Amino acid sequence: MRPSGQVALDLGPPFDDGAPSDSDFEEIPHPASHTTYWTQHAPAHPPQREEELPLHYMSQENARRRVARGPGGNGGGVFTQVPEKEGLDYYANDDEGKDVYSKMKSAKGPISSGRPRRPPPPPPTTVREFLLQNLEHIPPIVYTLLSCWTRFHKIGKANLVVWDEAHFGKFGSHYLKREFYFDVHPPLGKMLVGLAGLLSGYDGTFGFESGSTYPDSVPYVAMRVMLATFGVAMVPLGWYTAVELGMSWMACHLVALMVLCDVAWLCISRFILLDSMLLFFTFTTVFCLAKFHNQQYRSFSFDWWLWLALTGYSIGCVCSVKWVGFFVTSLVGAYTIEDLWEKFGDLKMSVRDQIRHWAARIGCLIVLPLLVYMASFKIHFLVLNHSGPGDAQMSSLFQANLVGNTFNQNPLDIAYGSRVTLKNMGWGGGLLHSHVQTYPVGSEQQQVTCYHYKDENNDWVILPRWDEAPYDPETPLRFLKDGDAVRLQHASTTRNLHSHPIPAPVTKLNNEVSCYGNSTIGDFQDYWVVEVVDDIHRGSKDKYEKIHSLTTRLRLRHQASGCYLRAANAVLPQWGFKQIEVSCDKENNPGDVHTYWNVESHWNDRLPPGDQKLYKSPFLRDFWHLNVAMATSNNALVPDPDKEDILASKPTDWPLLRVGLRMCGWGDHQTKYYLIGTPVIWWGGTISLVLGVLTAGVYLIRQQRKYVDMEPREWEHFLYVGKVALVGWVLHYLPFMIMGRVTYIHHYLPTLYFSVLMLAHLLDHFVFSSRRFSQRTKQIVFGVCVFVIVGTFWWFRGVAFGIDGPINDHWGLKWRSNWNIYNE
Repeated sequence: MRPSGQVALDLGPPFDDGAPSDSDFEEIPHPASHTTYWTQHAPAHPPQREEELPLHYMSQENARRRVARGPGGNGGGVFTQVPEKEGLDYYANDDEGKDVYSKMKSAKGPISSGRPRRPPPPPPTTVREFLLQNLEHIPPIVYTLLSCWTRFHKIGKANLVVWDEAHFGKFGSHYLKREFYFDVHPPLGKMLVGLAGLLSGYDGTFGFESGSTYPDSVPYVAMRVMLATFGVAMVPLGWYTAVELGMSWMACHLVALMVLCDVAWLCISRFILLDSMLLFFTFTTVFCLAKFHNQQYRSFSFDWWLWLALTGYSIGCVCSVKWVGFFVTSLVGAYTIEDLWEKFGDLKMSVRDQIRHWAARIGCLIVLPLLVYMASFKIHFLVLNHSGPGDAQMSSLFQANLVGNTFNQNPLDIAYGSRVTLKNMGWGGGLLHSHVQTYPVGSEQQQVTCYHYKDENNDWVILPRWDEAPYDPETPLRFLKDGDAVRLQHASTTRNLHSHPIPAPVTKLNNEVSCYGNSTIGDFQDYWVVEVVDDIHRGSKDKYEKIHSLTTRLRLRHQASGCYLRAANAVLPQWGFKQIEVSCDKENNPGDVHTYWNVESHWNDRLPPGDQKLYKSPFLRDFWHLNVAMATSNNALVPDPDKEDILASKPTDWPLLRVGLRMCGWGDHQTKYYLIGTPVIWWGGTISLVLGVLTAGVYLIRQQRKYVDMEPREWEHFLYVGKVALVGWVLHYLPFMIMGRVTYIHHYLPTLYFSVLMLAHLLDHFVFSSRRFSQRTKQIVFGVCVFVIVGTFWWFRGVAFGIDGPINDHWGLKWRSNWNIYNE
């Protein structure tokens, strides 16, 4: 008895000798054309739903397909996929390079690129079956072990503070001491540095002065090892990313080898720096994106949601280490825009599914990364709850809540005779400051600037005008009110805050602000009218009369000229110590927060301390304030024309490895580290980018002339991997060409990853997946590539592992005349 639901096939009579079939496929008559047989052999109780055989109308030319092997085969290349039916995948593979014939439907969307879909294997019943099913994981395991050796070998050889360990090691110390600090980078990476110090037993007391020797109390080797683990993980991530991009096993090996053997990635991973974490999360973002791409054929499945969410989480992490992470975020954004545009053109997709796709992207790729990014700052604020060197970068209210800060002991009400500091309330604003140095231009009077650190030169005394009775501490208190015209005397030099119709040194449209006279000499240009804006806690100014410290926002209008005291983001030249320019703005713009000030520190022995319950600062305000301060300081990192930075380099120097960077002292008795890449990897990657663009252009021209170089699936795969590599490289490289900040060679290290992917992709396309070459030829080319990569790494390994003795004794390391590796 035939099982229920079984389909009977009428294969028809055998071929006639005189009339051979035009097709090498089995010819299966459609059941509808064999009604007699179908009726005679139908089951007595037919099932509710009959499974129908697909009908294919193919000519012999259309049916013939050569399909290259994948990572499991020899010489692998582009996988040809057959769309799933009822959740199953059907695959065609070649037979040692022979033509095969496949019945397949046309592919739709992204399922024809990336890693091929395979049905899951059955659960293993023996250890042998388990090992056979997981043979593909043996190469990345081997590469991971090799990566451990390269990253950890002689990692503690230099017992000195090397390069930027002076910065990031110090930031880790602040976390252990819970002291608030300020830096231009987000906090996640530095918190991980602090965590590495905590786990290794470091107490946070070392100062990390550049070039100083680590004392025995600092477990610097353990900290370096923990942070180098991120560099170790880059190698298997490179392998699995290449697999998910659908590269052949030879190309996957080359990607892993290039990540393993590049001495720049190796060197930067072996110290207490943020770069290994930045590179790790850049790699994870690309990997998760490739995994998500390969789940697109089954939208809204568990794996689809998982990899979409992990992509968003990885974006949040990479952006929380350094803002360079926004470049790989833009790559994900470009992919998502293209993906949603393709779905928008799918008329078979319902409006409901369109909305679901948009909502999923917004939730996982925008909201989730933002929450991860904000969470890193929330933890940052919770840990650093003590007063520290970075207090002045934050708002006065934020500082008032730090342990060890005395703001909550300040008197609330401001009176004449009070000594105060004035904080600019623009995002990232500093403290009103003056010093004995004078302007070299303009009035040549005493400079007034905005300064971001605590200093006695930030103190000012509120006094009456010259035409009023002098301040007498024995008379009744006179409180400061809205509309009062006062004189602000600099406490250290006794000169008065002053303005006059002379152009400011940088912002020429504004008037200069200076300090003039002394405690007995002055004029009407010293008068400033207090204009209250509002109070953060008490609301609009019509609800109160007295001005409070910390919470009252006010503007200072120059009485004689009507301009407003302003401190934006204009930076003074070296003669002004690169501090922020303070000027008098002629435009009365009530919404300009750079003209808003508040009293921060306040000393007056005649007034009682304030009420601490009034000093609360909301997280979102502090979060935004710190990010704007970071952006402001980052933009201020411009090259100094008055000073040569021998470590800096231009973006145009990086792709062809024109310069290197000495990371430490270069004496004969010092261990020397030189940040330079493996030349064949950097040069090969750059050439591959140009070649990739030219190749795509040639193929497009040939397609326009109706040449058929590849199957549609191969072409889609070629474009998909090429776009990931090229667009990723462009988005990581071009921003450095337009930004004004000072740049160094390590800024190129995330960009390098995409040129590595392009190099492996083109070798895969032209050689390893090519039908023009024999398997032996492919193996020879692969062996030559491996030998060149490993050999060049071994030649330059000393620049990452450390060079001892006179550098001139190590010949052959200067492959370009621009490299300052030798003492000349």
